[in-house]
Amino acid sequence: MKRFIDIFMRAVLTGFAIGIGGTVYLSCDNKYLGAFLFGTGLFVILSFGFNLFTGRVGYAVENKPAYILDLIVIWLGNLAGTAASGAMLMCTRISGIGDKAADICAVKFSDDLLSIFILAFFCGILMFIAADGYKKIENPVGKMLAIFLPVIVFILSGYEHCIANMFYFTVAGVWSVNAVIYLMVMTLGNAVGGMFIPLVRKSFITEEKK
Repeated sequence: MKRFIDIFMRAVLTGFAIGIGGTVYLSCDNKYLGAFLFGTGLFVILSFGFNLFTGRVGYAVENKPAYILDLIVIWLGNLAGTAASGAMLMCTRISGIGDKAADICAVKFSDDLLSIFILAFFCGILMFIAADGYKKIENPVGKMLAIFLPVIVFILSGYEHCIANMFYFTVAGVWSVNAVIYLMVMTLGNAVGGMFIPLVRKSFITEEKK
């Protein structure tokens, strides 16, 4: 039980980190600057060893089936953290970010679910690249590029990140049955995308011997 509490609390802290990144993104008029600064959230998550669903799900390929329970706990913790941070911010003078979030959410909900899944799939690939790159790249500059470049690319490309969207849904005040359905599709797309590279690497690519 203590282990799951630790996993959950690290996931909750992740939700707050994503909330910080999402807030600065919504606050920036320049979308390029906003996309870059959003990466602050992922920087905090990876640097402090927090648990981000989209950064962990790819490793399901390498773990036992019981790891799925860890992922569920992480997802719920991410939801709790993003929802709490979003609700808190709506009680402040910067609550106007909710209007921009509502516009973003309207675009998402006007899209069809297949499109949402595919966009989430590509985001999942990028998030695995970020997490695995930070883990394996030893060069400090390379680590920073592994964090910020995938985030910038997924935001500017319009890809769907289920955890970021938890925050947007909260500050936009658009939670509904329909929002949950879209979030589930985004989660599935992120999961499949996150496992794509590990599956291909495990099944078809032989690591070169040094």
